[in-house]
Parts: sequence; structure tokens; C-alpha cells
Amino acid sequence: MFPPINSPDRQAEAFPVLTPAQVGRVRPYATVRPVSAGEVLFEPGTPRMSCFVVLSGKLDIAVPSLSGERVFVTYGPGQFSGEVVLISGARALSRGRVAEPGEFLEVGAEALRTLIAKDAELSDIFMRAFILRRVALISEGWGNVTILGSQHSPDTLRLREFLTRNGYPYAYVDLDRDRESQELLDRFGIKLDEIPVVICAASKNALRNPTNQKLAECLGLTSRIDASRIYDVVIVGAGPAGLGAGVYAASEGLDALMIESAFPGGQAGASSKIENYVGFPMGISGQELSSRAVVQAEKFGARMMVGERVVQIRCDQRPYRLTLENGVVIDTRSIVIATGAQYNKPKVESLGNFEGQGVYYAATFMEAQLCTGEEVIVVGGANSAGQAAVFLAESVSKVYMLVRGRQLSDTMSRYLIQRIVDNPKIEIHFQTEIVGLEGESHLQRVVWVNHATGEQATHGMRHVFIMAGASPRTEWLRECLALDEQGFILTGRDLDSVLANAPIKWPLSRAPQMLETSLPGVFAVGDIRSGNVKRVASAVGEGSISIHLVHRALAEI
Repeated sequence: MFPPINSPDRQAEAFPVLTPAQVGRVRPYATVRPVSAGEVLFEPGTPRMSCFVVLSGKLDIAVPSLSGERVFVTYGPGQFSGEVVLISGARALSRGRVAEPGEFLEVGAEALRTLIAKDAELSDIFMRAFILRRVALISEGWGNVTILGSQHSPDTLRLREFLTRNGYPYAYVDLDRDRESQELLDRFGIKLDEIPVVICAASKNALRNPTNQKLAECLGLTSRIDASRIYDVVIVGAGPAGLGAGVYAASEGLDALMIESAFPGGQAGASSKIENYVGFPMGISGQELSSRAVVQAEKFGARMMVGERVVQIRCDQRPYRLTLENGVVIDTRSIVIATGAQYNKPKVESLGNFEGQGVYYAATFMEAQLCTGEEVIVVGGANSAGQAAVFLAESVSKVYMLVRGRQLSDTMSRYLIQRIVDNPKIEIHFQTEIVGLEGESHLQRVVWVNHATGEQATHGMRHVFIMAGASPRTEWLRECLALDEQGFILTGRDLDSVLANAPIKWPLSRAPQMLETSLPGVFAVGDIRSGNVKRVASAVGEGSISIHLVHRALAEI
């Protein structure tokens, strides 16, 4: 029994049968375990589960849901269990139950990492299978998480986006259409402001409108921190720059921890297709690129914390100390700051009333589903806005691009400009910005003004995608690092004229290295860095280069 996958070749890659010789190479990392029919090897929510290779007998992998248990796949001799959680260390999504008695090889989480690191052929087989199985779980909606929510709830969109962008499979029940589920919630006294409700296998209780952090904790997306541990490097932010740093840090043997407040990929992760990234001539979605990078970093041993935000750095002594929003303290010998930048919000008084209710900051398949066949607005004139306009034009009736500048060529790649100009469903308005948003529970009307003509007009619009400009997230760093006038972090030679006046006196005889901030051993990469080139390839490059510089800084301690 196998879940549907789009081709026989992919089926064989997702559920391969190891040869006797390959099984023999697994044996030194495993213990032989006799199993009996009905024996449960792991449950949803089990942390750091093992991988099982079937020598004889059969193993069912079942996923519980509101309607009962479903068998995802049955493994026979030569096949092995597991998916991405075996690499990430997150909690199990499924139940492993012996279908027929026999003998299995049990490979623990650490032993599996060692095997993958040492055996290139088995590494490719296991990693490809794990990734394709996760893709199958997501595409078929197989997961141990169920969201009961409403399209009229901003928090429903927030949690669905959190799970989707973290590549976590889940089932969704639309309370606007499923009257029986709504009656169930009414019977248990769940109020409107407690929707959405999340059923998480690791929690005994239903989570009522949980924060991203609470949901991440329930799913095991947050690594446990040893308070006595001092990391070689902590990477704050998991956009392209942070992921690049994480891959290279872990692959070069550094004890690395990545901390991401929301979901991997940053702004790039919200791109429907990136077509100018080297090595992907047909393009790749931002989410797929970031998901691959996360698995790659975790494969080499990097730890990941998702849903956690760094709020303070103790910068007057080393090791440096980072404090998270939940009070957890982390010590580290060096830091790579890759927190990126956030889209600038129009200065419209009612904007906050419609966030998630007609105003969005990403244009993925999820948001596109909300506005099929309607007219939409995309605010911005850079690549992210262009990609959003082209993607949305496939499913909406009209895209109005509002651009503050006079032309696109200063901020957008030529191939995108050509696609926008050639698309009859995209209409560009230069020197134009939004000045008003109107509606009741959901956005209904948008007021924009053309500054070239002074004309102001009101349009019936229910969906606005904002991807304009960028502001740094550096409030927590102002007392420690030298920043430019816009709040971006100064690094390297850009510090020459301001280093003497930095918040903390530079203590070394040498000057700061390239990408190094006004604190020794603290580096800034990607969009957060002053003077950064706003391209995915540039961000990944800076992240990888920063680890070479981290090695130098660690050698000085």
C-alpha cells in the first residue's frame, strides 16, 4: 500500500527497497529488534524517533485524524521507515505499528546521522526518500495536526501560513462550510475569539487560537536548549542568508544553532517562483528552496528553533549571551545576524484592521486561493512584487500594480518587467500609492492617489498584497551595534568612519573583517546588512562567506 505519487520513478525513490548489501552496511549502526504483530514502535508526538529497516514482517505507518486512523504506507522486507523528522529531530507525525511479526533493524537518531554522513550512496537514498515522503504527506493533507478555522479569521490564515511555510502537513476544516464541526465547537463552549482551534497530537487539549510559538512547541519544531552549552555560532534568522550560514557552519563541523521567529525562507520563501537563482533554469519556489536548505543544514547537524524570537544580546563580554522572548538564555562564541528586513507598510490608519482580512504580505498558493477570479492590488516595484503579480495573474481576473517610482527598471529584473508588460491582466500605475482602506469585517474598498496627476479614486477591491520597500529589524541591537541612518547594520570598511563612536568600544588591534559588525565575532548578512544587494544568490553567498570569517574570529578567542 503506497500513497499516490506522480510517477513510478518517484514512487520507487520515495519507497525504495534496499539491496542485501545496502542492508548490510546499515547493520553496524543498528540493533536487531524482534517484533510482534500489533506492537507499536512509536506514536505521534514521539521525540527523536528511530528509523526501522524491515528484515522480515511488515510495518504500518498510520496517521490519526478527526475521522479516525489512516494507513499512509506499509513497509515490507528491505524497506525503511521515517521522513524529514528523523533529520530535524522534530516529533513524529505518525504511528508505527507492526502489521506482521518479524525482525527489524532499529537505527537511533544519532546513529542515522552518522550513517548518512559516512555513506554517500545510502545518504542519497535516505534523504531523497524522506523529502519525497514529506511532499506526499503535504500534498495529500496527511498530518497529525488539524486546524478548525474560518476564512474570515486572520488567525486562521496566520496558522495555516505558519504550517505551510514550515513544510508541515496538516488537515484543515472550514467551519464556514462544515456545520457539524461548528456544532461540535459550540457544544464545548468555544467562543468566536478562540477560533481557530488546533488539534495537535502532542497536546492533550485542543489549542485555542495558539501563538506561533505555542504551536511550534507542540509540534517539536523548537530544539531543547542545554543551559550549560556554549555554541560555536548562533545564526539569528533563517532566510536565504541564515540558511546559507547554517549549511556551511554545520558542514564544517561548527556547533551551530539557527533561530527563526516565524518560518524559514524570509521574504524569498514567499516567492512563488525564483527564476534567476543559479542552477535552476526552470525556476524554483522560495518555499521549496528554503525547505531543501533546512534539511541540508540539519543533515549536517545544525539545530533549528522555529517560532522563537531573540529580544536581547549581552554584548559587553564574551561568550555573548542571547535572550529569547520566552526567557531562555543562549551562550555563544560568535553570532551571525540574518534577520532580514520587513516590507514597509503604507501609512494608512486602518491598515491593521484588514491584515489577514484582505491585506497580505505574501503571495503564495494559499493566499491566491482566497481571491480566485477577483481583482487584486500588488503594492511594490521590486522583484518580489513582480513575481507576485505574475503568479496572481494566473488565477485572478486583474492585477493592479501600484508603484511609487516612475519606472520598474531601477528595481526589477528585466525578465520580470517583460512578463508584466506582456501580460494583459496586469495594469501598472506609476507614482501611485494607497491612501485609504475601507470595509467592515473584511476589506471592501481601496483608495489610491496618483501623485503625477493628483487624481484620487476609490475602487472596490477585497485583496491587497503589500511588497514595497524594506525596513530592518534591528531595535534589539541599537545598544550594541553601529547602524546606518535607516537602521541597517554597518559592517567591514563601512565602519571606518563610525567605529570610534560605536555603542561598544572595539577592543582589538585589527579592523573589523568583511561582514563583521562593530562587535568582534558578530557578523551581519543578507538584507539586514547596510549596502547589501537584494538578491537571493547574494544573501546565500554572504551567509556562506560569513562562516569562513567566523572560523577566523573563533581562532582569536
